[in-house]
Amino acid sequence: MRTGTVYTETVIYSPTEAFMKEAPYQTAIVTLEGGGRVTGRIAGERVAIGDHVEEVEDRSGVPFFRKAT
Repeated sequence: MRTGTVYTETVIYSPTEAFMKEAPYQTAIVTLEGGGRVTGRIAGERVAIGDHVEEVEDRSGVPFFRKAT
């Protein structure tokens, strides 16, 4: 799985109807250690800019990251 650093983040409070049951949820742009950036969801504890994260799963092409231990 990929690892990286949070470049920017936001919390979604008013999602589209398809994601209403999951709100609020956090998304982030992650700068990957191998280069490049990817947008993904945050699982578990909220992250901040500069936090180190690790990918924990992929749901229908959407990467989920959590704060690295």
